[in-house]
Amino acid sequence: MSLDKVSHIRSYFDRLKAVLDSVNVADVEKLISIVEDAYARDAAIFVCGNGGSWSTASHWVCDFTKGASVPDKRRVRMFAPGDNVPMLTAYGNDVGYDAIFAEPLRAYVRPGDVVVLITASGNSPNILEAAKVAKELKTTVVGLIGFGGGKLTSMTDHNIIVESREYGPVEDLHLVLNHIISTYMKEYIAK
Repeated sequence: MSLDKVSHIRSYFDRLKAVLDSVNVADVEKLISIVEDAYARDAAIFVCGNGGSWSTASHWVCDFTKGASVPDKRRVRMFAPGDNVPMLTAYGNDVGYDAIFAEPLRAYVRPGDVVVLITASGNSPNILEAAKVAKELKTTVVGLIGFGGGKLTSMTDHNIIVESREYGPVEDLHLVLNHIISTYMKEYIAK
């Protein structure tokens, strides 16, 4: 039996459109304000995630650090601790996988910085541990969460929650937020 490719494609697009339509624009606006404020204070922004969310965290760093750069202007200071694979595996092996983001945050984060945690489930133990440490270090903690929330929701200062329980559209939306906010920041920095 052959799958109907067109139906499959349209079905995915319809589910993605539903996710996009469900996002509260005021929540995105508040996240832009958090990033603007961090930039104005020259605070650092740290972005963490697992799996597809790790690649999204790296993509955020690329788009904010390079893509939002403006000649002769100070740049957004954004980092993804997961991109240092030797450090990540050392903490995973020697301390435990739950520590792979929390311990680097202890080394790098300063009060007033921002920590963005990207997770489909909102329940990943290493993301929850990172949130706990980020709060201890007096940062602003932001959750980009799917599946309607999860435990992370109550551990953050601000959330954007995607109601979908399907990884693809949730991860797509987290990347769309990157593009919305990083392109906004390029214009903001240029003004």
